[in-house]
Amino acid sequence: MDLRTTYMGIELKNPIIIGASNLVLDLEMAKKLEAAGAAAIVYKSLFEEQLHLEAAELEDELHEYDNLHAEMTSLFPNIEHSGPKAHLLALKKLKETVSIPVFASLNCTYDVSWIEYAKYLEETGVDGLELNFYSTISDVEKTPAEVEDSRIDILKKVKDAVSIPVSVKLSPFYTNLMNVVYRMDKVGADAFVLFNRLFQPDIDIKEEKLRVPYNLSHKGDNRLALRFAGLLSCNLKGSICSNTGIHDGEDVITMLLAGANTVQVVSTVYKNGVIQITRILEELSAWMKEKGYEKIDDFKGKLCKKNVEDPHAYRRGQYVDYLMKAKEYLKKYPVN
Repeated sequence: MDLRTTYMGIELKNPIIIGASNLVLDLEMAKKLEAAGAAAIVYKSLFEEQLHLEAAELEDELHEYDNLHAEMTSLFPNIEHSGPKAHLLALKKLKETVSIPVFASLNCTYDVSWIEYAKYLEETGVDGLELNFYSTISDVEKTPAEVEDSRIDILKKVKDAVSIPVSVKLSPFYTNLMNVVYRMDKVGADAFVLFNRLFQPDIDIKEEKLRVPYNLSHKGDNRLALRFAGLLSCNLKGSICSNTGIHDGEDVITMLLAGANTVQVVSTVYKNGVIQITRILEELSAWMKEKGYEKIDDFKGKLCKKNVEDPHAYRRGQYVDYLMKAKEYLKKYPVN
């Protein structure tokens, strides 16, 4: 089967992209993922906030014993945090190690940093840049319009600053996500990653303190991405990449039918090992052969909103149907 697809204007050998994570910090692991069939890799996000935190911690450690004695001013010579240099060097090594496309990922705190770091990342030779719009808005006075306009302004500035393709990784928590995506599409976003998996806090009731659990996704977590892939595909210039809850070949097929060009996987590799990439591709090929499809384009978007007869398929239709057939569902799933 011909599994080739196009993402951000770049031809990939298949739709499977390794999402941003610690998986590819080990170059040997990156080579194994490529050998298993991964079509591209998104390197771990460069977080400006993390760099600032590390710099502050280094400063505290260097000056912890300053002025311990009257004659002493400092135990160490003047040392500064390396900033993004270590990240950029590791990213460049990854790009030189594998033959498949490598995409950088970026999350910044300040507008000027988005531009500065985007240029640094482009210089490593990566094939594209993913703007990781991961943020938690805690300012009660900030309006939805301000949040959306700032994101679109950042996208415009980054697009003007670099020559490589630029995608945006979004959360689903915009007032009108459809409008945000359409506006970003108009200003030149080359792809949309749906959705950012936000790590939520938890509370340890024994210790009575906050904790951040390491939550991997589960099969079925892809439903929201599926809905919006179906709503948005066939209407955008940019590509669609479905993220979160993509665990097996069935998940990939459903996303492609909804109109996604590619998917990103992480949790399923942690849970099942590198071989899971090969299994997914085998399941996809077997399904295509069974259905008589020779290439991805033969069925991609076949079930997007624009192509299905039921106008309510991606809206509230399922919910209304559930309410109308409540008695049937109760018979099927009795409550004891």
